Amino acid sequence: MDIATIQTCPRPGRPSLLGRLRLALATRRHRQRLTELDPYLLRDIGLSEAEVKFEVSRPFWDVPQHWLR
Repeated sequence: MDIATIQTCPRPGRPSLLGRLRLALATRRHRQRLTELDPYLLRDIGLSEAEVKFEVSRPFWDVPQHWLR
């Protein structure tokens, strides 16, 4: 194993700061995309428009704790 591989391997059990930032930005992007779905598609995935508004209003860093393990 060379030094580049060692430095880029994530620590087991906990994502890096960069990993958490990527997760937060992806979460923000996914929440924003929910607003672009038609009402019939929201019903298909089991969400109401009120639930979507609530989800989109959450801060981008607010993700379930099990996502961060």
